Amino acid sequence: MNSPTNTTLPQRRTCGPSASERVQEPLAKGMRSSKIQDRHRERLAIVYVRQSTPQQVQERTESRIRQYDLAAHAVALGWAADRVVVIDEDQGSSGQSADHRAGFKRLLAEVTMDHVGLVLGLEMSRLARSSKDWHHLLELCAVFGTLLGDQDGVYSPTDTNDRLLLGLKGTMSEFEAVTMRNRLDRGKWNKAQRGELFIAVPHGYVRAADGRVMLDPDEQVQTAVRLIFYTFAEKGSVYGTLHTLVRNGVTLGIRASHGTRLGELQWRRPNLSTLFRVLHHPMYAGAYVYGRQTVDRKRPRDANGRSVSRRVPRSEWAVLIREQVPAYITWEQYEANQNRLLQNQCRADKTGVARSGSALLSGILVCGTCGRRMQTHYRHTHRPFYFCVRHLEQAREQVCRGVAGVPLDELVVRQVMTALEPAAIELSLRVIEDGRREREQLDTHWRKRVERARYDAGRAERQYAAVEPENRLVARTLEQRWEEALKATRQVEEEYDRFVRQTPPELPANERERIVALSTDIPALWNAVGATNADRKEIIRGLVERVVIQVHADSEAVDATIHWQGGFTSQHEILRPVATYKQLRDNDRLRARVVELQGKGTTAAEIARTLTREGFTPPRRCNPFSKEQVWQLLVRFGLTRKRDVETLNQDEWWLSKLASELKVPLLRLRDWVRKGWVHGRQTPHQKLWIAWADADELDRLRRLAAVSVHGASSYPPELTTPNRKPR
Repeated sequence: MNSPTNTTLPQRRTCGPSASERVQEPLAKGMRSSKIQDRHRERLAIVYVRQSTPQQVQERTESRIRQYDLAAHAVALGWAADRVVVIDEDQGSSGQSADHRAGFKRLLAEVTMDHVGLVLGLEMSRLARSSKDWHHLLELCAVFGTLLGDQDGVYSPTDTNDRLLLGLKGTMSEFEAVTMRNRLDRGKWNKAQRGELFIAVPHGYVRAADGRVMLDPDEQVQTAVRLIFYTFAEKGSVYGTLHTLVRNGVTLGIRASHGTRLGELQWRRPNLSTLFRVLHHPMYAGAYVYGRQTVDRKRPRDANGRSVSRRVPRSEWAVLIREQVPAYITWEQYEANQNRLLQNQCRADKTGVARSGSALLSGILVCGTCGRRMQTHYRHTHRPFYFCVRHLEQAREQVCRGVAGVPLDELVVRQVMTALEPAAIELSLRVIEDGRREREQLDTHWRKRVERARYDAGRAERQYAAVEPENRLVARTLEQRWEEALKATRQVEEEYDRFVRQTPPELPANERERIVALSTDIPALWNAVGATNADRKEIIRGLVERVVIQVHADSEAVDATIHWQGGFTSQHEILRPVATYKQLRDNDRLRARVVELQGKGTTAAEIARTLTREGFTPPRRCNPFSKEQVWQLLVRFGLTRKRDVETLNQDEWWLSKLASELKVPLLRLRDWVRKGWVHGRQTPHQKLWIAWADADELDRLRRLAAVSVHGASSYPPELTTPNRKPR
């Protein structure tokens, strides 16, 4: 109803006086104000029209008529009819804020452009219900000399008495809105305390004519809702639930909450937001809740002018009444779902969802020093490393130590295998039963879909049969709908047949026997090709609540405490790779044994084999002792001299020294030695490279290095052929 110029109402037949007569009557009584001057009449007279809701616009017609009659009132005050502008863009908008009122903003713009001489409104509450907006308008009108008026009189914002009166009227208008809102809120609160206030109900429920809430009468809608909760209990994550429902062709019945199709059932593909709403809503557990959300006053309204809400924790819910409405699940199941959703969050203090990484203890491993959950780092794809980030987050000295993931994972897996062995047969039978129950749930959903499709086809047929054959204008449309319904029915029946063939009601006898046989070989099942790391993590989490490790900085021993589901704990110890021999707890015994064997004249290779046979391991624990590692130990313990194995002959260089002399990278020089471009040899024990280069050879190598700087793809033969080395 935007009116850039004068708005004229349609003629109405009334028994009383006309609009012009109604406004002329008060003028005859002396309401023409001396405050109105010629400079005011030279500018526009704006009539501001507003009602708070669309319902008021449709039903409270008398208020609307009175507001539009103010245009005639402006004419009676001396304005020409073509100089009266009606602004009614804000019909159906609340006056509590001007943020989303385009008409009010237009009014302010006209005032600031010095186009307005008079602003007319039925009441001050029509212009604003907020003191901030009202006084903003007053200040602008005072600056530009604009008058304000209603049917009671004309006011000048520059006059002290008028300013006081206008301020009081604005305050009363705001207080009136607060009073009405408080009255409505208290009525809502009383009804909510009885558990009878239902503004909207989630899908799967409907409101009866008497206001009661009941399960949706459509059985397919109920089946789909129950399938959501069953699938979430099996998969343990919302994403897993969504993928399972979509993969099996499950659709959700949603009833339209507004519009021309209000209450009509619409079948939609599942999505994450819908699943989250279903799993979080306590009504599905039979509870009535009021106050799950509150208006966030700190955030501005959205584009439609609606307040932005935020969820509040359960401790702040205003009303919680259990067993108030029909339920799909028990309250205990609802609590378990909320706890699982909370733990699935990707946060440092939560276990998170089981993912596909090779670290099997991610999310349930706890540092024994500080009590924080340990993070996972993949140095290599299949070699995870667990570490604590407390020193990084708090900028402190590192006290908590990390541990390699492979030995710790292997320990927990062995313990889980041991725990599963006594219940292997029972678990296999439960797997068979779970598969049968899931198949029954999906089969029920598919049968409901087929039944609905057949009903729609039959209904279309009956509608076509009921029309007169001669009325081809209608018959053709109904015939087309019937054909579409038959096509949809055939498609659903084919999909259901495909589902039945792919998932038979009962597993064949040979499959059941194979499952039972495999249950006796749990390691084979654990390492099966089809088993994923996510599946293995779910199995571990089903038995293990958390694993607490205590890493000692001066020892390769790691204390591990497994906290099993149910409260039982078990103590274990693993050996981790360390950096130095000093961190080995049997370092003194290792030294004594090496000294003893070396004193007997045992060779390095024999010492290495003896240490490995007796259970000694090097710090890195990646392989048994080697001959080279024994030589390093002999040098470390002072049993042999390093210079004995590092003596250089004439014109020989350590490879690193030669690289510094030539100013080339060490790896490049090592590559030249391996290609035969440089004479070189390795020490017998430490395997260190030694290169030979006299004065002529140094000159050749410098020229070769100069060419290699430019990234040449080929080199002259005279630069890559070493000089003859003397004997």
